[in-house]
Amino acid sequence: MAAHAPITFPVSKFALTGLLLVALSTGVQAREWFGFRNGQPDTGTIALTELPVQGQKTYAAILKGGPFKFEKDGTVFGNRERQLPRERRGHYREYTVETPGSRDRGAKRIVCGGEQTTPSACWYTADHYASFRRITP
Repeated sequence: MAAHAPITFPVSKFALTGLLLVALSTGVQAREWFGFRNGQPDTGTIALTELPVQGQKTYAAILKGGPFKFEKDGTVFGNRERQLPRERRGHYREYTVETPGSRDRGAKRIVCGGEQTTPSACWYTADHYASFRRITP
């Protein structure tokens, strides 16, 4: 029986070189480049005024303690995706940011940590927890 050669996928030397040059030329350390800073996920930021109008309304409702349209609003967010800094269970709570025209809750959320009406930090996700940006007032 003849031995089979391993399957390989050709990768352009130019593509790998370009990727390396981009990483090196920006001066970004590898862990930062791959979404971590100081051992924690790097979430980036978004100004409160940059949120969609519905997000700004949700944020205001969070600070007032409601009312909220969806039953799941204010429930514990488990951070299973580990996109946010690690905290004890129950630290984070999630809130729906309405998506006009959506027949369900949609993908947009605000997740806050700390006390419910005085959170220590809040994050916005437009892609159902795949990425987050910390909200800055």
